[in-house]
Amino acid sequence: MADDWSTERSRPEAVGRPRRSMSRAERGRAKRNRKRRRFGSVLALTVLIVVVVGAVFLGSRLWHGLFGTESDYAGEGLKDVVIEVRGGDSTTAIGQTLKDQDVVATTTAFVGAASGNAAISAIQPGFYKVRTQISGADAVERLVDPENRVGRLVIPEGRQLDDIADVKTNAVTDGIFTLISKATCVDLDGAQQCVDADQLKEVAGTADAAALAIPQWAVNPIKVMGTDHRRIEGLIAPGTWNVDPSSSPQDVLKSLIGASAAQYEANGLLQAGQAGNMSPYQILVVASLVQRESKPQDFAKVARVIYNRLVAPDHRRLEFDSTVNYSLDRQEVATTDADRGRDTPWNTYVREGLPVTPICSPGQPALVAAETPEPGDWLYFVTVDLQGTTLFTRDYQQHLANIDVAMRNGVLDSAR
Repeated sequence: MADDWSTERSRPEAVGRPRRSMSRAERGRAKRNRKRRRFGSVLALTVLIVVVVGAVFLGSRLWHGLFGTESDYAGEGLKDVVIEVRGGDSTTAIGQTLKDQDVVATTTAFVGAASGNAAISAIQPGFYKVRTQISGADAVERLVDPENRVGRLVIPEGRQLDDIADVKTNAVTDGIFTLISKATCVDLDGAQQCVDADQLKEVAGTADAAALAIPQWAVNPIKVMGTDHRRIEGLIAPGTWNVDPSSSPQDVLKSLIGASAAQYEANGLLQAGQAGNMSPYQILVVASLVQRESKPQDFAKVARVIYNRLVAPDHRRLEFDSTVNYSLDRQEVATTDADRGRDTPWNTYVREGLPVTPICSPGQPALVAAETPEPGDWLYFVTVDLQGTTLFTRDYQQHLANIDVAMRNGVLDSAR
C-alpha cells in the first residue's frame, strides 16, 4: 500500500523559465564585468577624494595668503605704529608687547620667528617703528633693522637748553630742546611727526614742578626763575636716552628730568651736598661751571678755584666768561666789555656767588670734580695755548702774567 502511494504522487512543477547552464566563456565575461564595475567605483571614489582634498588645500593656501592664520598674520600690515622694548625684556615679553599692539597675531608667532636670531637677543631698549598685523617673521626683520629705531636722544656733555651760535664761524650748536625735537621725529604712514622745540620751551617755563618731575632739591631754586624756560637748565643730564615720539612735550620733559634726577642721586649728588655744606642744586651749578670752563684733566682744580673764590673774605666774584655767554644767542671765547657789563641772573662779573641756575648739563666727570675738588689754594686760572694748557695760581700778578702768555698765543684777544 505504501509502495503504491509512492509511485502515484505528483512531482513538483518548476516555476518560471527553465534555467540554462552558463558556458565557461560566459562565466569569464561575467567575472570580468564585475571586476570592471568594482574598479570603476573605486576609481570614482578616489577621484572624488582627490578633488575634495585639493579644493581644501588650495582654499587653505588662498586663505593663508590673504588673511594669515589664527596664529600668524600675513601681508604688508595695516598701519605704522611705535612700540617700546623695555630694559630686561625677554623675547616672549617683546612678543607680548607686539601682540598687545596688534603687530602680531600671537606671541608664539613672534617667538618662533625670533628663535635663534642673535640680533633679537641683543636688541637694545628703546622705541621701534613697526606695522600692525604683520607676520612674526616680518616683525623680527623690522625690529633688527637700525632704520626702524626711533626716539634715540644723545645729549653731549656741556650742552645747554637753547641753540647757540659761534660769533666767528656762525656755526649753530643745537640745544637740548632742538635735540629732543629731532630725536622724536618719526615718519608714520608717510607723515612726519615731531615734538616741537618751541612747545618744549613753553612747557619748561609754565608746567607745574610736579608735572615735570622736578626733584625736591630743585623745586625752590626753579621758583626764583618764574616762567623762564631756563629754570630747568641742568636738570636733564647728558647721555643717551630713549624718548617716546608719541608723547606730549610735557611727558617727554617729565621722563627726562625724572630719569636724570634718579641718575644724579644714584651717583651721590645728595651726599656730596651734605658733605660740602651745600645743596645738591648748588653742586650741580658748580659742576656746570667746571664743565664749561675747563678740560677734563683740570676739572678738579677748577672746582677748587670756584670754592676758594666763593669763600674768599673779600667776596671775590667768580668772573667767568661762560656765565656771560650763557644768556647770549651768539657766543665767543673772549667776551666784550659790554657783554660783561650786562646784568643777568648768570653774569658772575656783575653778581657775587653762583649763577641762579646751571649754565649747561654737566657730565659725570664734572660732577665728580664738583663733589670732590682737588686740594689747593688757587684763586685764578687761564688757558694759555691752543692745546688746552691751563695755569693756576693764587697770586694776582702771576695771573696777569699768565694772561699775557695766553694773548701772545692767540687764545685771548684781550685781558680777562
